[in-house]
Order: sequence, then structure tokens, then C-alpha cells
Amino acid sequence: MAEGAAERMVCVAAVATAHGVRGHLKLKTFTEIPENAATYGPVYDGKGNRLFRMDVVSVLDNGLIVKAEGITDRNAAERLRGTALFVPRSVLPATEEDEFYHEDLIGLRAEDTAGQLIGEVVGIQDFGAGDILEVRAPDGTSHDFPFTKAVVPLVDLAGRRVVIDPPVEVE
Repeated sequence: MAEGAAERMVCVAAVATAHGVRGHLKLKTFTEIPENAATYGPVYDGKGNRLFRMDVVSVLDNGLIVKAEGITDRNAAERLRGTALFVPRSVLPATEEDEFYHEDLIGLRAEDTAGQLIGEVVGIQDFGAGDILEVRAPDGTSHDFPFTKAVVPLVDLAGRRVVIDPPVEVE
């Protein structure tokens, strides 16, 4: 990363634990294809400090086992437990139409179909039934919306906004 750069970083994995005695790491990955977490070049910590490059040792159902550059024993690997691993947004592949990186949605203005402010997108969650946009209203309350075409008909990355057509609440 360039000195003084303010590039946005994207979390691709987190260290779950050490694996074995040679310093391998078990990762929980946040990429569509788990092994991609190790293909974008060196990873960084949350402060932007370069950590290491990784080579895939094996692919698991819920993550990866990797060999990390410079990590050679279990103690060093254990010290990394819980560390989130980031890459610069610029190294990720371009998205398809109607496909978005979660990082690109965070901070967007959320407005209703009449253009009135609902709040700001502060998170995207997926509990197994599809993505949910978490929007913080100006009063600080949080509201969740299904991230579907019906509820979120427009994502305007260039305009830094999403349009939300909230579903009708049934009593």
C-alpha cells in the first residue's frame, strides 16, 4: 500500500485459530469462494499494517488452512487468533451488474422512493435467508431492510445512495 494512502480496505477473512505446530492458520473466510481470500496479495490488519502473504494448504467447508509468510510456529499463529485480515478494495475483481461488495454499500445515504432521508447504511448482515441492510436513522435508531430488488430497487454507487421501498408492516 502506498505511504499515506487512504484506500478503502475490505475484510476477506479472520484468523480463527492456529492449526498444527508449523504455524498454519485456520481462517474464517468472507469471500464467495473461500480460497480467494489468499489470492489478492498481502493482507493487512485493521490499522493498515502489512501482515503477510498466504498460501492455501487446504480448503474447509467453512474456511481455509493457510501457511502465512513469516509465521513458523504454533505460538506465533496463536497470537494472531481473532485478527481480521484486509486487502485494498482496488485488488478485488469488478462486480457484475446488481452485484455489490458489502464495503461499497457502507456509508451510502438511504432514502425512500420520494427522496426523503431514511438514514445511512451502517451494515449488511446475512443470517442465512439473504442479506439485510442495516440503516441508522438520524435519531440513532437502527432499521433492517431485506436487500432485495423489491425493497431496494436502486443502488446508486456513483450518487452514494440507495433507494428503499419499505415493505408494508402487517399488524
